[in-house]
Amino acid sequence: MLAVNPWLVGIPGTLAAAGGVVSYGAVHPQSQLFGPTIRCAPSYRQLAITFDDGPNPAITPQLLDLLDRHGARATFFVIGRFVRQCPELVRETASRGHALGNHTDTHANLFWLGRARICEELRGCQEAVAEAAGAAPRWMRPPFGFRGPALQAAVREAGLAGVVMWSLMPGDWRGKPAAWLVGRMAPIASRACGNRVRRGHILCLHDGGYRSLHADRRATLATLEYWLPRWRDLGLEFVRIEACAAPAAR
Repeated sequence: MLAVNPWLVGIPGTLAAAGGVVSYGAVHPQSQLFGPTIRCAPSYRQLAITFDDGPNPAITPQLLDLLDRHGARATFFVIGRFVRQCPELVRETASRGHALGNHTDTHANLFWLGRARICEELRGCQEAVAEAAGAAPRWMRPPFGFRGPALQAAVREAGLAGVVMWSLMPGDWRGKPAAWLVGRMAPIASRACGNRVRRGHILCLHDGGYRSLHADRRATLATLEYWLPRWRDLGLEFVRIEACAAPAAR
């Protein structure tokens, strides 16, 4: 009988476990395996509404009007190539009091990229936003939420303050009706009414689609039309992402 090194028997299981840890670290929004991130608001009485994949001429202007009506400020994580196509819309977003964040230049999956290539993605978006709005973003959100070991160094090299994830992503990109999405966002109201939690939500929505401009996000708009007045009646404070940057929010 062929003798087998007993140390080799456990290798497949060890590799599988290691792969599971890396997958969790790369994808799970609460993971800190690849460096610190912002992933919740400091107080359960606060809500940070964020939008990815814009700007989108088909929906972003309507969202800006809706947010204005309810006195809400939000953070828009924009894609550089869309910023260059819609600089006026980006400028208007900033002028209305919203924060602009970096969502890379082309919405690349950063997990597979090295530091230099990630820096190119981040700097492309930084430059586009700075040219359109007069100031570069301070925070970035990785496309798909995917992170890897090279991300933190690239973020620092690009002059960004840090990485922003989320505590609630209801899935508004899936093309479901507004009624479905309304239910998916109910945990925000539940948390606002509770006293057993300390921190608030960072809500991740989408005002655009990363594949092209003019994505249909009418369900997102309709859902916010339902929830914004209700959240306001519950006493929630709508904050931009910089309010979540304190250590207590991480």
